[in-house]
Amino acid sequence: MPQKVKLTRPELKRYRDRLARCEHYLPMLKLKQQQLQIRLRDVAARRRKAEQACRDVETRLDGYRGVLGDVSGLPLERFSRPEKVVTSPRNIAGIEIQVYEEVVFPEASYSLFATPPWVDQALADLRALSQARAAVEVLCREEEVLERELRHVIQHVNLFEKVLIPNYRDAIRRIRIRLGDEMTAAIGRAKIAKARLAMHKQPAAAERLRRASV
Repeated sequence: MPQKVKLTRPELKRYRDRLARCEHYLPMLKLKQQQLQIRLRDVAARRRKAEQACRDVETRLDGYRGVLGDVSGLPLERFSRPEKVVTSPRNIAGIEIQVYEEVVFPEASYSLFATPPWVDQALADLRALSQARAAVEVLCREEEVLERELRHVIQHVNLFEKVLIPNYRDAIRRIRIRLGDEMTAAIGRAKIAKARLAMHKQPAAAERLRRASV
């Protein structure tokens, strides 16, 4: 906003239009801010839950650490490594984010009779750990996008509330005062002119009355 305000009627209209636009968009920005904050809290809670799931699975896997190497020729690590992390786009408060859906694993082909009975559970736990880690990664990225957008929206809300709207209102007030003063001065000048005209007319009227009475 310019520092010097032109105290004119066209300038008054321009500032009124600017104020109207700000007051129109501010509620939308606040609604978007609220939606982002709600979504961010939800994502943070799900991210913490996924992180806790990682810790829980790692605790369970501690019981297999000593024997995982005993399964000769069975690539449990490869079987538990995701082939694909599936996400889907979703529009949240006007921005597109990728939402975690699932993890696709390679087919685990091995003999049930030639492997120890704990292998199935170990593979399930390893895959659960991969799923939880993939979810944490996707949720962290979503958090970053939401936090960045939220900061941007908050900056705009503060700009509107603390800078633009107060400045526009102050400019409108100053212009109205100036125009009001000018109108008062114009009315005063008009009254003075009218009084002077009346004073000039009075002698002429008196002269006409004197001549008519002769």
